[in-house]
Amino acid sequence: MHIVLAALLAFGILTLWIPAAWPVSVFELGVFALTLWAVYRIRRQPPIVAYPLVPLTLAILIGLFQLLTHRTVYAFDTTQSTVQWLTFLCVFLVVTAAVRDEVALFQMQEAMLWFGSTIALLATLQIFTGGGKIYWLFSVAYSETAMGPILSYNHYAAFIELLLPLSLYRALCSSVRRYLYAAMTAVLYASVIASTSRAGTVLATVGILSVAALAWRCRLVPARHASLVLGRIAAMLVLFTLIVGWGTVWHRLQQPDPMNLRREMDTASIHMIGEHPWTGVGQGAWPTAYPSYAVIDAGADANQAHCDWLQWAAEGGIPFGISMVILFAWSLRQGIRTIWGLGIVSVFLHAIVDYPFSRPALGSWFILMLALLAVSQFRTSRQQS
Repeated sequence: MHIVLAALLAFGILTLWIPAAWPVSVFELGVFALTLWAVYRIRRQPPIVAYPLVPLTLAILIGLFQLLTHRTVYAFDTTQSTVQWLTFLCVFLVVTAAVRDEVALFQMQEAMLWFGSTIALLATLQIFTGGGKIYWLFSVAYSETAMGPILSYNHYAAFIELLLPLSLYRALCSSVRRYLYAAMTAVLYASVIASTSRAGTVLATVGILSVAALAWRCRLVPARHASLVLGRIAAMLVLFTLIVGWGTVWHRLQQPDPMNLRREMDTASIHMIGEHPWTGVGQGAWPTAYPSYAVIDAGADANQAHCDWLQWAAEGGIPFGISMVILFAWSLRQGIRTIWGLGIVSVFLHAIVDYPFSRPALGSWFILMLALLAVSQFRTSRQQS
């Protein structure tokens, strides 16, 4: 069943560019159908109880409470957001029910790496040869910032940040196919450089250095081979980065005010939190509430807060925001323990200046990593006991 889930998650990414509701509906209905199987599976084996269940469930309860008590500025958006959080919860339940043994965990991670590397290669080629078209065929709005099927280069960078630590971990620790994993790492990293995402470039680089440092400290690589392995991986990273070119992203990193407009949106979000500290303005209702709190007129619609952390607190209230902070702390601990799970930490940090959790299909990949960390924690605890 985890293979079906992997196919569904791949479908969600491959159709992100389509300006219609049906791909999201197909994805969500597929996840709900798989959840029925997961519930049956849980009846036959004990469920995995981990902290991510708390904020995922809390988000749904808050949305229902806001709808029932009319404490949302726009009921339709709150309904949509509640369904999205329900999708995230279902993804978590399906993964923790389907991926229980070491073989299933390895297969899911392999599927993630192969799919992510393919998307990275496709996205990089599409930049230089696609003529501004998705898959070299389809012209859509914002295609000038598209990376493969993902229209936002920041969203694309967050997607790759999730996978980079896993690929580098395999390159360092695998006894077979080490060079294949190193090549995957290089392709993934170079595609982030090609995307010109400033936050993505910084976080991808920090992620690689963090994995290398932890692997060295934990002696996952034999001391006599560590320098050689890291040197070869570094050479591949430099080579692929030079191929795609780093001039554009370097120019963007030197811009004087990277928080332009984001600062004003953050101020509006803080004002929302101040007026609705406990119940929020309504799950998913930030865009509707924003004009009443805007401090400038940017001449364009603000579709998201460009800071998921403030938007979570503004829409769901401070208690929900705190639950997400605790989730970050849990992810950081599990990421350091496993090393391969550090990618979710990068995504949470990227969410300070963007909104990677806003799309059901894309956000489900991040929930997938949280679920795999929960499975790893469960297996470790069971082995210790």
